[in-house]
Amino acid sequence: MRRYENRSILITSNRPLEEWGKLFQDVPVASAILDRLLHHSRIVTFAGRSYRTKDLDLGGAAAEPRS
Repeated sequence: MRRYENRSILITSNRPLEEWGKLFQDVPVASAILDRLLHHSRIVTFAGRSYRTKDLDLGGAAAEPRS
């Protein structure tokens, strides 16, 4: 509450906003949290493979390192 409209905050998630109700197992609570978090916010969505898994093949084994 002390940070509200005073400082920036960055929150990351690998789940879309639509799934937060399942995540918290309570849709009204998730809606209230998102309402507070998203007020005056900018949502940035990234698509594609994770940078952390860029060197993994589909089977999960490490691939040859990139040059």
